[in-house]
Amino acid sequence: MEHHKASVFLVAANRLLREALVRLLSKRGDFYVCGVSPCVPDTTSSVNATGADVLILDSVIARLSDSTFISKIASEVPNVKMVLIGMDNDQEIFLECVGAGAMGYILKDASAAEVVSGVQAVAQGQAVCPPHLCAYLFRSFSRQWTAIPSARIKLEFGLTRRQQQIVPLIAQGLTNKEIASHLNLSEQTVKNHIHGIMRRVGAGDRLQVIDLTRISRVA
Repeated sequence: MEHHKASVFLVAANRLLREALVRLLSKRGDFYVCGVSPCVPDTTSSVNATGADVLILDSVIARLSDSTFISKIASEVPNVKMVLIGMDNDQEIFLECVGAGAMGYILKDASAAEVVSGVQAVAQGQAVCPPHLCAYLFRSFSRQWTAIPSARIKLEFGLTRRQQQIVPLIAQGLTNKEIASHLNLSEQTVKNHIHGIMRRVGAGDRLQVIDLTRISRVA
């Protein structure tokens, strides 16, 4: 019986990186590179049309898309598994990407062998990330499970996982500093997330955020 090759669609801004990855993956009998692009495809349907099993995004693309593209792929083309490569050792970016739907997170100092084994593992349905970031993910999940109040949030706004967590805290009337302490973030990071929330829901202030997302204020 013929061995099934995992089809890979590669999105990387740097030409040298694209060519190196194509050579690296093509040398392996486990992969077939079905498409290459220097930028994020205009539509998720174009990714789906390639028949890719795995979508590889480099760090430049992952940052520019602000996890929005990752979320769209995860919701609209759920059969495609995503791997992010060349990433920084940044806990918040890691959480946001995982929350958006990435299954693999490979750091920029990874070896060629680690990249190949990571892509192979994701193609087989496994999650891949550095051990210390995996530990951070578990700690973060445990903290959020006990600390964050439940709330009905309208997902059609396309909010990231972190933004969805912040909206109920805005509804409670917490300040940026209090939200930062609650979620173990910097105050500037909270400000950035709130600006992102306001932009995505079309709100001019915090009260409109609460109104538009239909969150009841907690006294």
